[in-house]
Amino acid sequence: MANIKELSKLPERLGPGHRLCAGCGASIAVRQVLMGAGNAPVVATCATGCLEVATTIYPFTAWNIPFMHNAFENSAATMSGIETAYRALKKKGKIKKDIKFVAFGGDGGTYDIGLQALSGALERGHNFVYVCYDNEAYMNTGIQRSGATPKGASTTTAPAGKASSGKVQFRKDLTAIVAAHKIPYVAQGTISHWNDLVTKAEKAFKVEGPAFLNVLAMCHRGWRYPQEQAIQIAKLAVETGFWPLIEVENGTWRFTHKPKERKPVEEFLKTQGRFKHLFTEQNKPLIAEVQKEIDNNWARIEHLCEASCKIA
Repeated sequence: MANIKELSKLPERLGPGHRLCAGCGASIAVRQVLMGAGNAPVVATCATGCLEVATTIYPFTAWNIPFMHNAFENSAATMSGIETAYRALKKKGKIKKDIKFVAFGGDGGTYDIGLQALSGALERGHNFVYVCYDNEAYMNTGIQRSGATPKGASTTTAPAGKASSGKVQFRKDLTAIVAAHKIPYVAQGTISHWNDLVTKAEKAFKVEGPAFLNVLAMCHRGWRYPQEQAIQIAKLAVETGFWPLIEVENGTWRFTHKPKERKPVEEFLKTQGRFKHLFTEQNKPLIAEVQKEIDNNWARIEHLCEASCKIA
């Protein structure tokens, strides 16, 4: 596991003074992930989104490492080119040092419009870490629903009201989609369990080939909760099974943390304004649907863990 004393000695790669909201899960996630690179030099790309626009307002930058902004949909493609150029220059002897590469994208730029670029990069086997900071909607452009938005959440394009109860579909299981590419390392983490996330980042940076981290990074503007409660809500996401902490290492699935007893998902839902409408008499059945989906997903992951361990 990550050593907090050693981590405190590492250089700060995302500096203070950026313009992300107070309590933003994305900035916390980025800092924890970059700790996993240790003292190695790191190059980052970032898709258009909250993280990019709030950390690189011209002529300022919060990044203390080489950083390249790219379009909404092609963070993985951009990093593929950078990593390929690095390998070519290293082969020619023009670069001697070992450099780590990390691509960041929000859920809109990863689950949806960036999925093709990500899938291609994984299939080609580029040696980099892709990090999805998952705040479960297109927050930067106005809180529109994405493939990561959970069922029942109210967004500007799937609003709750008399004619609608929020998003009608369950969210996409991106972690399983990425794991199906059979890459060396895939994991889910969140900002409340920092040791778990930093340890996963360390593993991701060490593997040869592509690695993927799906990090739940809450947004108080889109989720509608007091900004100082980000960590508590992240913990509830884990304790209710809404966001299982798992990893898939060389095809072997396992939980990295299991609550002693999972709390009902309504404990997580009731903390956020985006789910407020679910607690009316008309919409209460939706809570049961969400709970059933979480229970089924938990059982599915347990089955995958048992099956892959037997094969291993």
